Amino acid sequence: MTTWTARPETTSDIAAIRDINLAAFPTSGEADIVDALRADPKAWIDGLSMVTEGSDGTLTGHALLTRCHVDGAPALALAPCAVRPSAQRTGAGSAAIRAALDAARSLGENLVLVLGHPEYYPRFGFTPASRFGIRAPFDVPDEAMMAMALDDTRPVPTGTIRYPAAFGV
Repeated sequence: MTTWTARPETTSDIAAIRDINLAAFPTSGEADIVDALRADPKAWIDGLSMVTEGSDGTLTGHALLTRCHVDGAPALALAPCAVRPSAQRTGAGSAAIRAALDAARSLGENLVLVLGHPEYYPRFGFTPASRFGIRAPFDVPDEAMMAMALDDTRPVPTGTIRYPAAFGV
């Protein structure tokens, strides 16, 4: 069993993060989105791009949280998340996601949104966004658009998600 160390990305990690996304997805789309988000000061939040590395220091997983909005209120979008194919289903992705969520909580963020596999993301606490009165700006199956409040005592905005320009929606 591999033990993963999760930490915020550094500038020396940028090429490896691109490689992880290129390896994990069939096109360069997600890698290009990460690069575009990193270049967008309205979307990028330092400390919310997490990598996982094995005991040999090889970067294996990546999870990114960036600024989005729900009817003008700040929220975070969890995307993309990627793991090198050789390390998928080993906990590298989960470690990166948990570290990103913990970092967001420590920064005082509350609402996190993800469009993803409804079998995977509930393990972190995500539920259908519609339960919060939140909807995507495009048609998507209800169970795939998910949300999570990091602090149950704080209000969660309702309305339509506005993603950063890098997402192209």
